Amino acid sequence: MSKLNTNSNAYIIIYSAVLVVIVAFLLAFVYQALKPMQDANVALDVKKQILYSLNIRGLDGQEAEAKYAEVVLTEVEKDGVKYYGCKIDGQTKYVLPLKGMGLWGGISGFVSVNDDLNTIYGAYFNHESETAGLGAEIKDSQAWQEKFQGKKILDENGNAAIAVVKKVENPASEVDCVTGATLTSNGVSDMLRDGLVKGVKLLQASANETKAEEE
Repeated sequence: MSKLNTNSNAYIIIYSAVLVVIVAFLLAFVYQALKPMQDANVALDVKKQILYSLNIRGLDGQEAEAKYAEVVLTEVEKDGVKYYGCKIDGQTKYVLPLKGMGLWGGISGFVSVNDDLNTIYGAYFNHESETAGLGAEIKDSQAWQEKFQGKKILDENGNAAIAVVKKVENPASEVDCVTGATLTSNGVSDMLRDGLVKGVKLLQASANETKAEEE
């Protein structure tokens, strides 16, 4: 019986192929084993972001889960718009998820709205990849996010008023941009004037329909 030539090209190719298959199998197994935990972490992160937009911060995992269950009462998707119905200290709030584009990648956020359906209660923004200290400030700066509180979304004619600008001329609805991150700030502004305005108008239409039915 001939001895196996471990220096032959055929042996090396077969050995490498078997090794690749084994590694791939192990990676797939680990991925499947960890996926439920990863999914749970992603879901918890979303819940925390929603709570941030409701000005509820500083909670650990279990506290966040409990608080979310307490304040978020409904999750609705209508005409392509998703929103969450919430109660904070007995007052109704609506949280709208938003998506847009920054300088280096996608940006997202959650904005909560008072029951007048035109005033921002709180906001939280996130990003996929922005420059630390510049565009990343939309996520990292709680102080900047808090500037959106109390801002009007629509003007008296029902047109988009909310905006992120270089120079604030209408403090009722405008927020100054992040210094040194004009393009990312523009992305936040576009996201608000598109997604938030669309969501608020849908909420207003739904409220009018409900009121008409009750009358």
